[in-house]
Amino acid sequence: MTDPNVERKLVEIMRIINESDKPLGARLIADELHNRGYAIGERAVRYHLRILDERGFTQKHGYIGRTITERGRKELNDALISDRFGFVITRIEELIYKADYDLESGKGNVIVNVTNIDKDDYDSATEIIKYAMDNGATISPRVGIVEEDNDLDIYVPDGKVAVATVCSITFDGLLLNNGIPVVPVYGGLMQIEDYSPAGFLDLISYNGTSIDPIKIFLRRRATSILEAIDTGNGKMLANVRQIPASAASKAEELLNIAGKHDIAGHLTIGNPGEDVLYAPIERGKIGIPVMVGINSVAAVEEAGINVETHPVSAVMEYSKMKKL
Repeated sequence: MTDPNVERKLVEIMRIINESDKPLGARLIADELHNRGYAIGERAVRYHLRILDERGFTQKHGYIGRTITERGRKELNDALISDRFGFVITRIEELIYKADYDLESGKGNVIVNVTNIDKDDYDSATEIIKYAMDNGATISPRVGIVEEDNDLDIYVPDGKVAVATVCSITFDGLLLNNGIPVVPVYGGLMQIEDYSPAGFLDLISYNGTSIDPIKIFLRRRATSILEAIDTGNGKMLANVRQIPASAASKAEELLNIAGKHDIAGHLTIGNPGEDVLYAPIERGKIGIPVMVGINSVAAVEEAGINVETHPVSAVMEYSKMKKL
C-alpha cells in the first residue's frame, strides 16, 4: 500500500533529478530535499529511488547516480502537483460535482476515462474492449467514440480515435447526488480467483497523491485481465469508496437500480468499520469496492496494442454512449 506522503516525496525527487544536468546520487538528492523542507535521510532516499526505478521513471548509472527517463519526465509533467494543479482528489471532486446522471430518466453526465487509439489499431482494440466488457471486467458496456474534430471538451491527437469508457467514480456521483456522502479512498490491484474477487494485492490512497493511483498500476502493466476472463484467475483494477455505515441500505438500493441501466460492477458492500477485501475502512464507515472502467483498455495493452489512457478525464452524456 503506497502512502500519500511517499507519493509526494517521489514526485519531489523526480523534480530534483529532472532539474539536474547530470546524474544525481542519493546523498545530493537528500541534501536538496532537506533544503526544500523534507526531513528525509540518504537511506530513505535510496528506498524511494528503488520505487522510481521499478516504475521506470528513473535510470541508475552505476555509482554515478540517477537520471530521469522519458517515461518519468512525462509522468512528472502529468503529475498533479499541489503547487501547480492541485491533487488528484481535487480533480475527482470537480468531476463528481459535474456528474448529474439521473437513474429515473437514464440521462445526464457520467464520468469517463479517455483512451486514444491509433486508427490502424481501432478495430482490433475495440474488439478486445468489447470482449472484456461482455465478460464483466468493467462497470458498463457502453462507450463513447470521439473523433479528432469534436465539440466535446476532449482532445484527440491527429491519427487517433478516442474511446470513452464509463469511470467507476461515476458511482460516487450517483451516491452523492442521492444524498449519500462519499469519499474515494483507494485505487488498487485486485486478485481474481475462480472468477471471484479474492482481495486487494496493492492499494494506493487517492487522498493527497499527485499521481492517479489507477494510472500508476497501468504504467506498471500489473494487470492480467484477459487471463482472469479466460481462466478465472488473474489481476484486475478496482477502487474503493467509503460512505457512512447508516447509508448502507440506501446505497445498496441505488447500486441495484444503476445495474439495470448498465452501470454495474460493485463487488460488495462491506460491514461497518471492517476491512473490505483487505482494504482498511474508517470506523463508522463502510467500504464499497468497484471494478474500474479502465480494465477493458488494460486488456488492450495486454494484447500488445499501444494506447494512451487518461483516467477520470471528463464527463459525457450517458444516453449518447452506446454498446460496441
